[in-house]
Amino acid sequence: MRDAIARALTWVLTTFLTPHRPGRHTADFLTAQPQPLPPAPVSPWSRPWTSPSKEEAAAFFRQQDAADQERRVKRERRRAAALAARGIDYPYTYDGAPFGPDAFAVTEASA
Repeated sequence: MRDAIARALTWVLTTFLTPHRPGRHTADFLTAQPQPLPPAPVSPWSRPWTSPSKEEAAAFFRQQDAADQERRVKRERRRAAALAARGIDYPYTYDGAPFGPDAFAVTEASA
């Protein structure tokens, strides 16, 4: 019985008579904390290499295809202009042209 009384008395004395330490339930804890530092900039080398998403890759290839198509059209126009300067008919057609490539066919009567 004496042990139980001694333990209870020790618990009461340590709980109520020790100076109150600031903890998370006191206002002292909130005011005593320093301001958090701003997050450091993330280096691209700190994470593994990631590939582009499906949408980003599709947009890139569409843009590249449009540029290739434009280059092909310009090359064909230059070729047609160079051949026309020499007097050679080149079957250059385009969407909405009034005539097709068969209009350039060489026939026996025109040759």
